[in-house]
Amino acid sequence: MNIILLENVEKLGHVGEIVKVKEGFARNYLLPRSLGVPATQGNIKRIEKEKAKRISLYEAGKKEAEQKAEVLSKVSLTMPVEVNDQEKLYGAVSETEILQALEAEGHKIDKKSLVLEKPVEELGIFEIGVKLHPEVIAKIRLWVTKKG
Repeated sequence: MNIILLENVEKLGHVGEIVKVKEGFARNYLLPRSLGVPATQGNIKRIEKEKAKRISLYEAGKKEAEQKAEVLSKVSLTMPVEVNDQEKLYGAVSETEILQALEAEGHKIDKKSLVLEKPVEELGIFEIGVKLHPEVIAKIRLWVTKKG
């Protein structure tokens, strides 16, 4: 049975794809959960129109994210932290502290968008990623300096 997916289904396909599945899987899982619809001519035409809308919205979101990334790439945060006599930080600079510093600069960013490869546990200059869109990641400079 051919089904048009209305949502991403892991190990099966993405939104708008036509997939061939067993009738029982479609009848008992996909259709009751509104994850797909039968691949009739009418449904295929409707999904194609929705796909065009979704693509244009995706592109508009990407363009907006690129503009925001350009603004964020110019942001440079300075975080004074307390260190011991061997120049080691007490703990690490947390995501929350970075988000608060960004908000103080006038940039509101979701915690899930922050991309840290590893915790910031030393003095220096770091590049922090901010995922604004699936294809757009902005880089922010973070300067971790000694307090006082």
